[in-house]
Amino acid sequence: MDLKWRKSSRSGTGNGNCVEVATNVAGMVAVRDSKNPDGPMLTASPAEWRAFLSTVRQA
Repeated sequence: MDLKWRKSSRSGTGNGNCVEVATNVAGMVAVRDSKNPDGPMLTASPAEWRAFLSTVRQA
């Protein structure tokens, strides 16, 4: 599967702790560790992803 991954604009901290996100994956959102691009990825529905982002932003 050829996905177009993107990093957060806030990932430039240089600590290597970044995730990448690809959207429109059969209607899902995919997330992976940028240090391991060939490793596993998590998928979530758009609603689950929005709930996750909302929770993270409140923290």
